[in-house]
Amino acid sequence: MRAKSLPVFVTTLWALAGQGAATITLDLTSQDSIKSAASTIAKDMMKYYTGNNPGDTPGNLPDPYYWWEAGAMFGTMINHWHYTGDTSYNAIIMQAMLHQAGDNGDFQPLNQTKTLGNDDQGFWGMAAMTAAEVNFENPPSDQHQWLALAQGVFNTQVVLYDSATCNGGFRWQKFTFNSGYNYKNSISNGCFFNLAARLAMYTGNATYAQWAEKTWDWMTGVGLLVEGVAVYDGTQNTDNCTSKDHNQWSYNAGIFLFGAAAMYNYSNGDSVWQQRTQSMLNTTDNFFADGIMYESCESTGKCNVDQRSFKAYLARWLAATSKIAPFTASSILPLLATSANAAIKTCTGGTSGTQCGLKWNTGTNDGSLGVGESMAALEIVQSNLVSTSSDFVSTVKGTGSSVGNANAGTSAGSTSVDGKSSSPVTTGDRAGAGILTALVLVGVLGGSALMISP
Repeated sequence: MRAKSLPVFVTTLWALAGQGAATITLDLTSQDSIKSAASTIAKDMMKYYTGNNPGDTPGNLPDPYYWWEAGAMFGTMINHWHYTGDTSYNAIIMQAMLHQAGDNGDFQPLNQTKTLGNDDQGFWGMAAMTAAEVNFENPPSDQHQWLALAQGVFNTQVVLYDSATCNGGFRWQKFTFNSGYNYKNSISNGCFFNLAARLAMYTGNATYAQWAEKTWDWMTGVGLLVEGVAVYDGTQNTDNCTSKDHNQWSYNAGIFLFGAAAMYNYSNGDSVWQQRTQSMLNTTDNFFADGIMYESCESTGKCNVDQRSFKAYLARWLAATSKIAPFTASSILPLLATSANAAIKTCTGGTSGTQCGLKWNTGTNDGSLGVGESMAALEIVQSNLVSTSSDFVSTVKGTGSSVGNANAGTSAGSTSVDGKSSSPVTTGDRAGAGILTALVLVGVLGGSALMISP
């Protein structure tokens, strides 16, 4: 990870919009300037959201965005409130998160369950975890609470740990009839690891830490995580996980980085977790060139809708890591600054004249616009407020206000999938879910084969 100091400067952009000139000015020496720029990007991004419109479903993004990315987006908006104090979207965030929580408080709503991947559920669970950590406004007492929602995701996933093949690990998909069920991928294991580590940090409960350690050990043992080198995309259990998809994605490195940092924090600076955190920080260097963050698919111009959002999560987790593992800050903060100054130069597109592009190393908008592009730019800009943001809260410190439920997600009414947790499955569910997930798998794995990072 590059640690040298990088210059902070003022970037001003002008673009012709439909009703005149639009401007984003970013001065990283001014908190007000950062907040203003973040507010403009957030406004552009939330224009894509329709879930709060009459007749629409709260928490869902319209096509072509999948359910998981909506959860990721609301995680970004919780961060936006935390860093900037902007309460404009709090009611929308609350409505969306609670609507998608599901009857059992585990982010397995009936409208998504039959096509649900462990990573899909995981992104919503991590958003709830963020809400607990930053003391976001708590839901009404008769509703599911943030900490309990994160625990509900953990509880419904921990029983899916698959020791029958490849000596462990989590599968991508929850259902046998979904394409991808035999794939054990880094992001599904990363979501669980990240959530378990953060639950350990928040609650002090050693069981969460033990599961985080178990997941890390499996990832390194199977060869998907090579410390200080790479996190590879995944492996098939059909050959006992011997072959690997060696594609690398920024969010895989980021998710294990922040999880390792949470374990370092939980363990009060344990040297093993300090080394692991540093090794993951070194791994994220694979996604920077000249101090500017990039995604591995950008060189081919074939980033799919999901992949266009991945830099958002690396930015998010780099910033959070600098907060809970302060020894990393001197390496991370200059990269956040350089990347923000580069990203803002792309925010000249769309009808507003301020929508941000995908490639930050071009100095201009590349014409790629959407939720993912906006989310990535928003996270990298607002992350420059991390040094002055409030510390994460927790029950360990006596500062956390979110109410937990150790049995969340395990209430009566859920049955089993392959002897594990979920709701009853019908013949129609099998057919519909199989078709949809097969299409998703073709898009993700087909695209992945073309996107090998340098």
